[in-house]
Amino acid sequence: MKARLYSVLMSAGLLAVTCAAVLALSGAVAHADSMAMPKDLPPGMTPAMFKMMMTPGPQHPAGLPSDVVPFFGCIPTMGYHYANPRNFPFGPIYGWYNGKPTFTEIMVDKKLFAKGISWNDQLKPLPGYKIDHVDFWYEAHGHPGYTIPHYDIHAWYIPRTQYMYFCNNKSGTKPAWMN
Repeated sequence: MKARLYSVLMSAGLLAVTCAAVLALSGAVAHADSMAMPKDLPPGMTPAMFKMMMTPGPQHPAGLPSDVVPFFGCIPTMGYHYANPRNFPFGPIYGWYNGKPTFTEIMVDKKLFAKGISWNDQLKPLPGYKIDHVDFWYEAHGHPGYTIPHYDIHAWYIPRTQYMYFCNNKSGTKPAWMN
């Protein structure tokens, strides 16, 4: 299923990230209305979910650095993602939901881990926040925005019991199309 999600979102998702990065440099953000709905969505993903995931969040939410822009829309179990286009895809990437920052994330190429490369001071919380826990999510097929095998490393400011319900995810678990 993960491979199917990858193929469905690749064309629209990669286009969205590319457009967002390019347009962000000129002060604009891509809109979901310009994203074509894929013909075949993964099982369990509805057109409304796809639209929610492709509709960027607010331009400059309170609590996030001033140089970040929205990437994608509301992603179930994570919320909205913001980054400085010059630092993408490595990061830091910041999560935001319901008016609050929720995580700091970096995305690390699997090959760089295999080479034994080290990074210091990467997962710092934003001012006024502390890290609750860290999740390492391996993305064997990549995902829109970073299409190579890599690790998504989230330093969460909130407990799992909260973010697993973000973006209308009523089950409290990762949707099947994300696994």
